Amino acid sequence: MRSESHDVQSVSLRTALPTWIRVAALSFGGPAGQIAVMHRLVVEEQEWVSEERFLHAMSYCMLLPGPEAQQLATYLGWLLRGARGGFVAGCLFILPGFVSIFVLSVLYTELQDTPLIARLSYGLKPAVMAVVLAALDGSVAEPSSSRCIGSSRPLRSWPFFCSTYLFPSSSLSRPSPVT
Repeated sequence: MRSESHDVQSVSLRTALPTWIRVAALSFGGPAGQIAVMHRLVVEEQEWVSEERFLHAMSYCMLLPGPEAQQLATYLGWLLRGARGGFVAGCLFILPGFVSIFVLSVLYTELQDTPLIARLSYGLKPAVMAVVLAALDGSVAEPSSSRCIGSSRPLRSWPFFCSTYLFPSSSLSRPSPVT
């Protein structure tokens, strides 16, 4: 078994901050995507944490109740820079989602009666349907225990085809008024 000094590099907060900002900016797409981004940046590109240590931390975070990607980001920040690093990594991890949802809710509240916003919100239906169907497709087609971080699967197009077929050009057409 390797010693802990070989598993984790000492990184200054100033050096780690741009990486955590990149993780935050690229961490949309659910826990699997977020963990893959963290793995690519922290293990593969920066080589701050060994593969073995990352997988051990990920396994530990998956056992805990709550969002494992958030816990993993906080743990990795703590591992690299102590409590301050964990706090910075954890806060930056949730910041983009918070800001985007806040901005979208303010825009929708203020502009919900305009035709453009009505068309845009109506056009999101096929996108949401495609994301849900793609998630179902992935969870049914392959059990999560057989996935690994570096694996790549071909994009399955049937969810996108179905959502486009069920809602043809809905983002361009106006929603019909209910009378």
